[in-house]
Amino acid sequence: MKIVIDTYAWIEIFIGSEKGNKARKILTETLEIHTPDIVLAEIARKYTREGIEQQVVLERLKTIVETSETTPINMEIALESAKCYIKLLEEAKKAGITTPSLFDAIVLATAKVLKAKVITGDEHFSNLPETIWIG
Repeated sequence: MKIVIDTYAWIEIFIGSEKGNKARKILTETLEIHTPDIVLAEIARKYTREGIEQQVVLERLKTIVETSETTPINMEIALESAKCYIKLLEEAKKAGITTPSLFDAIVLATAKVLKAKVITGDEHFSNLPETIWIG
């Protein structure tokens, strides 16, 4: 099985939470692990905003890069992201939840293009067939 790890799952892994432990277990049982490159930026933004020391942020980013294949946005993923954003937006409106981000659409598009599953606990992914739910 191929998996894509989103920001939510990586943060839970770094926290060492029960959700993070579920994600970590899946990682140990998976041969092909991908992280969209945009997740690196999202994680760096979150930790920098929280005042985490730059060295710690760099160590966490290094862990991601060493643990998974960093997948760049290419033309196929960009186009699929647009489609995924519209789908996520429609589903969010139906569910009465917050508007999804473009980050969410890129993660979902990466999974679709790679024919992979997304490990997440993000509510925008909760009912999608591509999701392995840790929330």
